[in-house]
Amino acid sequence: MRNKRLHLWFALVVCVISVPAYALLPIQYWQTRNGARVYFVENRDLPMLDVSVDFPAGSAFDTREKSGLAAITQRLLKLGAGGLSEDEIARRMADAGAELAGRFDDDRAGVSLRTLSSTDELKQALDLLARILQRPEFPVAVLEREKTRIIGAIREADTKPEVIVDKNFNALVYGDHPYGLRSSGEADTVAALTREDLLGFYRRYYTADHAVVAVMGNVSRSEAEVIADQLTAELPRASAPAVIPEVRPLTRAETRVIAHPASQSHVLIGAPGIKRDDPDYFPLFVGNYILGGGGFVSRILEEVRQKRGLAYSAYSYFSPMKERGPFVIGLQTRKDQVGEAVGVVRNTLKDFVAKGPSADELKKAKQNIVGGFPLRIDSNRKIVDYLGVIGFYRLPLSYLDDFVPNVEKVTLADIRNAFARRVDPERMVTVIVGADKAALDSAK
Repeated sequence: MRNKRLHLWFALVVCVISVPAYALLPIQYWQTRNGARVYFVENRDLPMLDVSVDFPAGSAFDTREKSGLAAITQRLLKLGAGGLSEDEIARRMADAGAELAGRFDDDRAGVSLRTLSSTDELKQALDLLARILQRPEFPVAVLEREKTRIIGAIREADTKPEVIVDKNFNALVYGDHPYGLRSSGEADTVAALTREDLLGFYRRYYTADHAVVAVMGNVSRSEAEVIADQLTAELPRASAPAVIPEVRPLTRAETRVIAHPASQSHVLIGAPGIKRDDPDYFPLFVGNYILGGGGFVSRILEEVRQKRGLAYSAYSYFSPMKERGPFVIGLQTRKDQVGEAVGVVRNTLKDFVAKGPSADELKKAKQNIVGGFPLRIDSNRKIVDYLGVIGFYRLPLSYLDDFVPNVEKVTLADIRNAFARRVDPERMVTVIVGADKAALDSAK
């Protein structure tokens, strides 16, 4: 019955929450006594609460020898904690009508909770989340089971062209930098992980003074303070800063072609891009919408698909992270035309970097981005996700309020200059899976 009630409230979120309510989002910020950073937005429209707690504990904190440690540590947090088994945790969450989820990427790892804000349900859900965050047990039997599952998934994934191209792309772009490691780890590194490895990783990176707590929903500031303290009070304290090494720029272009029986060639082209706090973020964001991020209105898709029919989909994006995340162009095409498709993409990129967009392209891009902005913040869940990003990357509290103005003030010169600084078409990695070298002759 509680699950049905929760599902009903979830269904009402989009219907009841109005976009104008978040035109000026009142984000409150403070630190707990043990140093955790807290970001809070009060919303009394629905009897619900969304909470997330993130740590600098993503795959960038793995080593090559223990690749996959960060991911499996995050996964096992909720599979046995505070004297409760994974089944007991799942059952109690269901009884409270709450939803528990994980978050994991190169930079960060964390856990999020969505629950009703009624007293009994909220108390039970928060107690469970506090146990998971502060008293994980990493049971040996569960660890061995999950290792077997992950190793099987890795071996299966290693046969797929989309996985092979991504793995090789990251390796070429990042070399020995931890961003080049696969987040899942490799079969042999996962097999060697022990419970002591997980405990050591947890104690080092899941610390109070590095925690970012995001709270959104039907509680007061004083109640949110109690919640943040409850979730972080017993966390370990940091013994060292959580630092990701600087990403070095590419010194030259490199192409890797990998044979595969797939019917199509899978292609990724790119290089290190930008950090999350890069001052060129908005010119690059708007410019990339025009280049390859805007779907059917983007140049790359226009040139590759609309004019030449070389691919169903072609795209580009920046993935800004704590250090320089990748700039990526991707497409799939028939093996016999991969050379032509790669040539078109490279020429399109060179032309865009050299000349920038047209005034009409910029005007339409701004209209589309600004018009779609309300959909980015139309639910509590989306907003709490943004609170986590703002907190983790230490962005201004006014980031969401400033988003549309920052887009609108981007000029043609801003885009040209930003791309000239951040994207060098002559120093990019190209990885093609499902073609032989002869297929690329037409691109040279």
